[in-house]
Formats: sequence, C-alpha cells, structure tokens
Amino acid sequence: MKKDIIIPKVENVYVAALQEWNDDFMENTWYAYLINDGEEKLETAIVVSNAWGEINGEQRKTSTMRHAFVEVPANTAVKIEMIEESVLALNNSFMVTFFKGNTLYDKNFVFKAGSINTENVKEIPVIFKDGVLLS
Repeated sequence: MKKDIIIPKVENVYVAALQEWNDDFMENTWYAYLINDGEEKLETAIVVSNAWGEINGEQRKTSTMRHAFVEVPANTAVKIEMIEESVLALNNSFMVTFFKGNTLYDKNFVFKAGSINTENVKEIPVIFKDGVLLS
C-alpha cells in the first residue's frame, strides 16, 4: 500500500540561476542550469519549467517549457534555458525528473518571486561561478 512505496531522496542534484553575458541583448542575462554534483550520471533527465504569481495585482502565468537531456554526466552542469527578466518577479518552477540506474527520481525546484537577484548569489558547485542555488 502507500506505506510500501519508496520515494527516493534527490541528492547532489541542483538547479541554479547564473548571470552570463548575452551577445544578442548586449547585457547580462539570467540562465537556469541543471547541476549533477554526484558520482553517477543522470539518464533521461527531463525538466519542465514554468512561472506563476502576481504582478501589479494581476495573476500571471507563463507557458510551460519542456527540456530533455539524454545524459548529464557526473560532476557536470547543463544549461536549461534563459530566464527572461520580466518573469523574475514570479515564482519560477523547474520540475526535474531523471533516472540513476533503474531508479526514477523527481524533485520540484522553485525560485520564489524576486529571489533571483545579485544579492542572493553564492558560489555554485561544479560550475564555480556566482549564482542563486536551489538544493
């Protein structure tokens, strides 16, 4: 029954937001990364992202984006997507699902509204650059 279902804990996998120079916009832009800080590769990683919240008293919601990565090797990071500046005022969700061996893992990482900013940066594992980390 329900008590017999084992839900594995996600460890050493993070989502981070980092600012990088964007030649198209000629400014620093926030990007989301999936980080595998473990010793095992992540297989068939799927990231589903969206944002929701309130701006100027009006409820807003972005479209849902889906990203798939065949493999995320151990101790590496992959870029998920650019985070448009107008959605930084919303809650930004990244639902991550992946396999390690034959075990399925999933976790929802949520940047709270306004939390992606330069005041909340710290060094990000694996990438070794400053950014906002969710664990």
